[in-house]
Amino acid sequence: MVRSLIAGIASVLFSMPLMADTIQLNMTPGVTAVSQNVYSLHMTILYICIAIGVAVFGVMFWAIFHHRKSKGAKPASFHESTKVEIIWTLIPFIILIGMAIPATKTLIAMEDTSKSDVTILVTGSQWKWHYNYFNQDVEYYSHLATSAEQISNQRQKRDNYLLEVDYPLVLPVGQKVRFLITSQDVIHSWWVPAFAVKKDANPGFINEAWTQIDKPGIYRGQCAELCGKDHGFMPIVVIAKPQAEYDDWLQKTKITQRKAREEEQRLLDMQMSLDELMTLGEKTYTARCAMCHQANGQGIPGAFPALAGEGVSVDPKRKLEHISVVVHGKAGTAMQAFGPQLSLKELAAVITYERNAWGNNTGESVQAAEVQAIKNGQQL
Repeated sequence: MVRSLIAGIASVLFSMPLMADTIQLNMTPGVTAVSQNVYSLHMTILYICIAIGVAVFGVMFWAIFHHRKSKGAKPASFHESTKVEIIWTLIPFIILIGMAIPATKTLIAMEDTSKSDVTILVTGSQWKWHYNYFNQDVEYYSHLATSAEQISNQRQKRDNYLLEVDYPLVLPVGQKVRFLITSQDVIHSWWVPAFAVKKDANPGFINEAWTQIDKPGIYRGQCAELCGKDHGFMPIVVIAKPQAEYDDWLQKTKITQRKAREEEQRLLDMQMSLDELMTLGEKTYTARCAMCHQANGQGIPGAFPALAGEGVSVDPKRKLEHISVVVHGKAGTAMQAFGPQLSLKELAAVITYERNAWGNNTGESVQAAEVQAIKNGQQL
């Protein structure tokens, strides 16, 4: 019986790495040197704890079984033993030191952001991420790409439900990437498990992290800090590309963003029709505004004001104020500044939509030139 018990325990211990892969309850090795070090450290400490547990409980149950009262065992009578006390103090101390040394080395490596090849400013805000590639003239927002119809169960949910974004973060393989992580409003946390990177984004502060990805692929993460009602709608998607493909993407993105800025300037001399503005405005509102002000413009009482039938949305005398609130946000409230987030065309369209949807029907349109004037500091 004893041999069977020992064989059973041994089989469980030796099969644990396989079980970790199959039952998906364990950490994953990840795709960076740091994440693999963290995984190795985790498994080493787990095995040490299992060995200690087996030894302690094995001796305990053996003693209980072989020294039970029914076998006539007599309890021993003894006093303190300095030698034993020293031994049971030194052994745990040595074990803890043995675990602390690799843990300390891993922690030091995780915090070493020096000698990076790429630096990216990561800014969290409700409920999206902004990425700014230093010295590359490339920056963009990354929003949840899952449609509202899927969220409201009006369409079938896709495989990556709530885990897909419109513009993922693109990184090169084999290069050390430094992240400067901060927040525009509340506390967020940028977390990609495959990189072993999880860093809080605190407003007014910058935290640093880094990664060096070993193989190309798509890696997903989440905001890991409760940051408001749509906290669960703030995924992170990273695409790791070989250096040549990354350089090609970076160059194409620069060209695309430069052309977009040039198009913005051309819009200043154009007049968009009300129908064109309303069509684009509805699309922009649904994607960027409906999560707070609701699809019907009724808002959420006590949290997000209604736009339907009241406020700046219906008052012709407050048109410029309406533009200013959308462009610059409103201090002391959850209203963000959408000026940096949307194009002039989108800003003009969404404000026009808000002034004419849900029965507001002001008949007024807002043009890109008016938005640009407010962005440039025109006084109301």
